[in-house]
Amino acid sequence: MADVKRADKRRSGSWKRRRSGTLSLVVLGALGAGGCARTGAPSFSLVGAYFPAWMLCGLAGIAAALVARLVFVASGLATVIPYQLAVCVSIGAFVAMLMWTIWFGR
Repeated sequence: MADVKRADKRRSGSWKRRRSGTLSLVVLGALGAGGCARTGAPSFSLVGAYFPAWMLCGLAGIAAALVARLVFVASGLATVIPYQLAVCVSIGAFVAMLMWTIWFGR
């Protein structure tokens, strides 16, 4: 009889932990989903379809990183600059964030 009561206590405790974990995930999901509720996500119309603005800024950042790499190779800086991948990625991220701030910053 005592073993049955202990098993019931263990089951009810694990159920409470699962319930609180699920509740935490629901609350975090609701908070994350509410980020664009006030004004909507920035987007632009391209050939009749709406695309997220971050995609345009990301593509511009990738293009800036590629141009930076070509400039480094053409000027001979590619042999001098260490960690070229990190430098080119940083330049691309900087350009993407700068474009986002200029066009969509409030």
